[in-house]
Amino acid sequence: EMDVQVRRVLQIPMWSQRVIYLQGSALKDQDLLRAKMDDAEACFILSSRCEVDRTSSDHQTILRAWAVKDFAPNCPLYVQILKPENKFHIKFADHVVCEEEFKYAMLALNCICPATSTLITLLVHTSRGQEGQQSPEQWQKIYGRCSGNEVYHIVLEESTFFAEYEGKSFTYASFHAHKKFGVCLIGVRREDNKNILLNPGPRYIMNATDICFYINITKEENSAFKNQDQQKKSNVPRSFYHGPSRLPVHSIIASMGTVAIDLQDTSCRSTSGPTLSLPTEGSKEIRRPSIAPVLEVADTSSIQTCDLLSDQSEDETTADEETSSNLEYAKGYPPYSPYIGSSPTFCHLLHEKVPFCCLRLDKSCQHNYYEDAKAYGFKNKLIIVAAETAGNGLYNFIVPLRAYYRPKKELNPIVLLLDNPPDMHFLDAICWFPMVYYMVGSIDNLDDLLRCGVTFAANMVVVDKESTMSAEEDYMADAKTIVNVQTLFRLFSSLSIITELTHPANMRFMQFRAKDCYSLALSKLEKKEREKGSNLAFMFRLPFAAGRVFSISMLDTLLYQSFVKDYMISITRLLLGLDTTPGSGFLCSMKITEDDLWIRTYARLYQKLCSSTGDVPIGIYRTESQKLTTSESQISIS
Repeated sequence: EMDVQVRRVLQIPMWSQRVIYLQGSALKDQDLLRAKMDDAEACFILSSRCEVDRTSSDHQTILRAWAVKDFAPNCPLYVQILKPENKFHIKFADHVVCEEEFKYAMLALNCICPATSTLITLLVHTSRGQEGQQSPEQWQKIYGRCSGNEVYHIVLEESTFFAEYEGKSFTYASFHAHKKFGVCLIGVRREDNKNILLNPGPRYIMNATDICFYINITKEENSAFKNQDQQKKSNVPRSFYHGPSRLPVHSIIASMGTVAIDLQDTSCRSTSGPTLSLPTEGSKEIRRPSIAPVLEVADTSSIQTCDLLSDQSEDETTADEETSSNLEYAKGYPPYSPYIGSSPTFCHLLHEKVPFCCLRLDKSCQHNYYEDAKAYGFKNKLIIVAAETAGNGLYNFIVPLRAYYRPKKELNPIVLLLDNPPDMHFLDAICWFPMVYYMVGSIDNLDDLLRCGVTFAANMVVVDKESTMSAEEDYMADAKTIVNVQTLFRLFSSLSIITELTHPANMRFMQFRAKDCYSLALSKLEKKEREKGSNLAFMFRLPFAAGRVFSISMLDTLLYQSFVKDYMISITRLLLGLDTTPGSGFLCSMKITEDDLWIRTYARLYQKLCSSTGDVPIGIYRTESQKLTTSESQISIS
């Protein structure tokens, strides 16, 4: 039987005339015949994610996929699977989204590229960028408009945006297309090749038959440009970047393409606002030189690149004192994968695997006598993951954080805080990675938190527990997680907590303050956007905008978008580091400090990155601290 929400939607005239609801089973040929499956343009098979036994749910999905393939072998299949180990049973499907793969990779990147989950969510949602346009606050207008950006594609020779860049480098094409039309070229695919390359760099020369992937408010075919108005028609007006606006919230993200850039708080904000402004007259003698032009064809001597098969990463060629520590790590493909179908990723690895006893953070053994995180004396801050079990999907949290292109000196130790002990197969997979540990404990136990190093952590990721995903009362599945995270928020105020929830509607309870007038105002804004029919109504909630909360259901639209954009899953997997392609770029972040304020605008930043390193910026993450009243200040532990 259809549930109440579906019944309510189908009562709306617009949908009642477009949707036919049939009750039946995919395993019965007569039901497939009733649905005209043999004549369908596509078949979407969705898993029930709120089941206590997610493996059983996957098994049912697999049988449905087999039944449809047997009945209608020519019907394109779009399948949602929950656990990565079950993917290889449905390799024949045209498009597959594995929830746990995407979830863990996204949570991992949130730790090093702030608000990656928000960036990806906004990119895969369809929106006209109208959200927040009636708001009196500038940040909501900018953020809402930029949320309308999506990924589109076009053949180069058929494009007004890119045709003139045939024979030019990719970096040159990306910069000048952004300067001229406001679009962000992020990737290409050769006509005779199935592999998409994200930012292949300045050595890549554009061909007439290349398929270009770009980010814009609307696709080029729906755009109307006049030569004299090209600047005015850009998807993000220039005034958005150097206007006198002030952002009165702690975090926002504008989704515009492959790098999340962190704009740090600076002392000059109080007078000049959150803009990249010029230095004062007195500092002219220390002003940096002007930005170099972006070359049509790469000058190989001036571009820094990272070779996939090189034995040296970008941070190994300098400091002599690092020579000894560099010997500890090698580069290669992990020798053991916890499940069939895992994409091989070039990573930082140890020369010899760590004994299982040494992986346990809180237990001494014959090799070391450490019993808590403090004793290890880590140079970099920790990343702690609190999960119920060490499922195969958790492997995809570790891999992006140990990928070969991450500088060795910036690798954060990873501590897995698990409710249940991991099995031997999982330990076999993680024992080759440097600085990865586990501990059996719970986030609702303060001793366990202190022992695993919560006071030395940069980020704590709280993963949704399978055992609580279903509850008798709707939306109560997240109750324990929310209260535990609120406790962490109150006790460890400087800790960055990233939480996965079952229901997106519950994000309003994250970092909850009962007397916070600003949150109440955002609640009203959310209701207005929902009444207008926005499917991104939750986007203005501060925890979501800041990348502090994520729900896998937000990515449901990724599978649906693949029907009209068959490349979206591939691009998202490349961005998240789930897949790697030789010659393709990767997602990273850079911090803009006070010393960089001379750059002034996003357009000049685009030029600087393209001309110096060949990087393509695709978004900004802007931060401003909120002033808390005494009654709302957090409790801290010394």
